[in-house]
Amino acid sequence: MKIEHLGIAVKSLNASDELFAKLLGKENYKQEAVEREGVTTSFYELGESKIELLEATNPESPIAKFLDKRGEGIHHIAFGVDDIQKEIARLKEAGFIFISEVPKDGADNKLVVFMHPKSTNGILVELCQEKEEEPS
Repeated sequence: MKIEHLGIAVKSLNASDELFAKLLGKENYKQEAVEREGVTTSFYELGESKIELLEATNPESPIAKFLDKRGEGIHHIAFGVDDIQKEIARLKEAGFIFISEVPKDGADNKLVVFMHPKSTNGILVELCQEKEEEPS
């Protein structure tokens, strides 16, 4: 397991991309819409980890609700895993609670699942696994 990325909720992706490009001394490597979640993301590589900026695309999205409650800031920490199903089973056995136990497609070619903050000291934890490339 490794820290795959830190997710940061932002009000304006354009303004935040400008800020993070200055801060990190490099441009993002990808912007991607995840329509099912009502979010647009922007990714920055930092060594083996990444920063993911998240902007809500509709007022009902989880990011919009987070921004309304808490304002801009760290939204989640994502751990990269090799076998997401195995990690779900291991962590359930250890007593952790999942928001959903079924991985779904996420940004940046990942399968993702989220753990409930009630079982992780108030931190939204995401597990993510690189999706297999489909044969061409």
